[in-house]
Amino acid sequence: MPSVRQIRRRIRSVENTSKITKAMSMIAASKMRRAQESALRGRPYAQHMRHLLANLSAQPQNEDEIHPLLQRRPVSNIGLVVITPDRGLTGGLNSNINRAAGQFIQSQEAHVKVITLGRKGRDFMTRAGQDVKAVFTDLPDRPVLTDISPAAHIVIDDFENAEVDAVYIAYADYVSTTVQRPIVEQLLPVVPAELEPTQAVGYIYEPNAMGVLSELLPRFVEMQLYHALLEGIASEQSARMVAMQNATDSADEMVGDLTLVMNKVRQETITRDLLDIVGGVAALDG
Repeated sequence: MPSVRQIRRRIRSVENTSKITKAMSMIAASKMRRAQESALRGRPYAQHMRHLLANLSAQPQNEDEIHPLLQRRPVSNIGLVVITPDRGLTGGLNSNINRAAGQFIQSQEAHVKVITLGRKGRDFMTRAGQDVKAVFTDLPDRPVLTDISPAAHIVIDDFENAEVDAVYIAYADYVSTTVQRPIVEQLLPVVPAELEPTQAVGYIYEPNAMGVLSELLPRFVEMQLYHALLEGIASEQSARMVAMQNATDSADEMVGDLTLVMNKVRQETITRDLLDIVGGVAALDG
């Protein structure tokens, strides 16, 4: 049985841990609100741009007017962009994203080339022996579009040069403060929308189709990666806040349990000392 001094030292240690986790939870909560606002504000633009490109790719076009980023060809190589946090203490978020990405890679017959945004994804893919082509770390908590441009340029160049025949993104989709859903979705080529025969009327482009799509499609790739990064940051901060709050609650509960044990040990010590005193008095009287 540990002594009262040892238990008291343990209680102080757990209380210090509780203070740290509570502070981390508060910091994550302040960052979470900004990250949630950024993700939710960018969601309509990203969704409408995806719908627009899906509609355009479904329209009848001449072979000469098909942009390289819209070309569909047999898939022999796949590019996968994995977006994860740089840091841990996010509960099961990192493992869920990595598990979804790993299952996607295992399900593909084609060779997969990986681009990682975040240390946790890089570490997982390196340990798994995957073909990691590029790594981006230390991205800010409040990113701008230029922070994602280098990764977008690699994706665009690889697809246009036929180094990969399809590109997917793996990231955590922010649903709510307590729910973050890891998903893997196709980025390139754009999946055509299902149109009714009356909707497939085609468009007249000015100055021409290639000129319009050459401006629109690179922005589409950048915006989809940027929005996935925003969703990932919102998911990270939410998961960290919840994890640190749970850790604080567990530490407080442990302090209560240790305090109860300490009181029992102290009571036993007092009782034993009283028995020794009573026994000594009885011996002297005898």
